Amino acid sequence: MKIQRICILGGSGFVGTHLVSQLAARGLQVRVLSHRREMAKELILLPTVEVIEADVHDQQELIRHFRGMDAVINLVGILHESRVGRVDLPSARRGDFQQVHIELPRKIIHAMGEAGVHRLLHMSALGAHANSRSAYQRSKGIGEALVREASRHHIEHENWYLNGPKFIHGYGLDVTVFRPSVIFGRGDSFLSMFAGLLNAFPVLPLANAGARFAPVHVEDVARAFADSLDNPATFGQTYDLCGPKVYSLQELVGYVGDVIGKKRSIIPLGHWMSYFQAWALEFKPGKKLMTRDNFYAMGTDNVCAGGWPAAFDFQPAALEAIAPEYLRADTPRARYEDYRENARR
Repeated sequence: MKIQRICILGGSGFVGTHLVSQLAARGLQVRVLSHRREMAKELILLPTVEVIEADVHDQQELIRHFRGMDAVINLVGILHESRVGRVDLPSARRGDFQQVHIELPRKIIHAMGEAGVHRLLHMSALGAHANSRSAYQRSKGIGEALVREASRHHIEHENWYLNGPKFIHGYGLDVTVFRPSVIFGRGDSFLSMFAGLLNAFPVLPLANAGARFAPVHVEDVARAFADSLDNPATFGQTYDLCGPKVYSLQELVGYVGDVIGKKRSIIPLGHWMSYFQAWALEFKPGKKLMTRDNFYAMGTDNVCAGGWPAAFDFQPAALEAIAPEYLRADTPRARYEDYRENARR
């Protein structure tokens, strides 16, 4: 069956806005479920896109909105939990990560079964594993296992989940799972965050400076999702998505400083100083820069074992070809030049 109608959860987020735009450009009908419709204002203008305000954690709402769709894409994810507590205890699995990364995929699978939808694309993450010390990676790993178990192509039973959530058998979904490294692009929460810190401080103490990443461009992640929709070869597959080059965190921060013209002293912190910095930042009010759970997650390299998946007939963009354009555009000097140009001076 040709896929024409897609329901997307998380469509108003960073990856979601790029994916929805690509799908709309291909003439596909897209339904975006958002808890606040105004968060997706830019998507409402696209001619084939319908934005619906919905509670994605209400299974009956999911069933209603999935009916008539050919595919469902789940992009919903969080990096931090709203509560502060002992992230190193098993009970940490019972917070926001549990609801978003485990219970929501379970509800999506059940709702798809009730609505008669068989194609599911699911966003996981590199490093996702039920035995990870990071609550984020644990929850992502369990959610990923639930999705794979619902696939008609599921072969291997991973017995280290036996004491976790109950598996969901018999749905026969055509599932594709994506596990990207850190995603960069205009509006990202990674490189842009470090640009802000480098603008604000002359010296930057850096936790987990040796952590390794293979940043992948948001447009490439979105295209991999879009290209998979109608491709039977991707059914039952899990794809690690990485950019063409591996960097340490210190190299990435240094590169951002070079791009924005803020050459700063970067002080790599040892293991315990990294932990204490993460612990202190965890209690910072407002947007979290880092938590102890992030510290644990960065203990695992965020890189791919192989190259770009052969299933996709394009190559990922290099960080150096994309990042300068949007990082420089957010500097005070660039804003001043934009003001002058707009004022026709």
